[in-house]
Amino acid sequence: MLLVRTTCVGLSEESLLAGLASAEPDTGAAFIRRFQGRVFGLAYTILGDREAANEVAQDAFVRAWRHAATFDPRRGTVATWLLTITRNLAIDAARVRRPLPMDPVVFNSLNLTASEPDPSEDVTTERELARLRSAVAELPAEQRRCLLLAMFHGLTAREISELDDVPLGTVKTRIRSALLKLRSALEVHDD
Repeated sequence: MLLVRTTCVGLSEESLLAGLASAEPDTGAAFIRRFQGRVFGLAYTILGDREAANEVAQDAFVRAWRHAATFDPRRGTVATWLLTITRNLAIDAARVRRPLPMDPVVFNSLNLTASEPDPSEDVTTERELARLRSAVAELPAEQRRCLLLAMFHGLTAREISELDDVPLGTVKTRIRSALLKLRSALEVHDD
């Protein structure tokens, strides 16, 4: 085994990537050892959080393994390709984590003062919130994720498509289907 590992040390980046793509354990491990510092460092620089940077680094290596066949050496080096994957994943992770401005209507409905709300105002009750949470929980996982990323994290369908690596049309269909199911579950009707 040691003999195999020492032979991987002198391999080119392209050879290591080919070994990763073909699921050769020693070559794949050598690929990760060669790039792990740079990948983690870039993710940590963008995110400023060790745990999040570790997740992004792992995702970057998984994505490199999945898409190794698409690597084109005419467009750049393996390192540049891998660090571009890492950068994109880290930016996506930062977008999901960013603080979002609160909608003024939601802020006002929080009722931060001790006074009672005006009866003429449209106030969401705990019971209604519980119904909504229950209806959202009943959605299929893919639909729920797309809906929550769009509604509460402010991501566009295109951003969700890139984040989840699924076609844009699929994301739009998932969001629409989720909204229709919620509408039905909550018995919302057009007046």
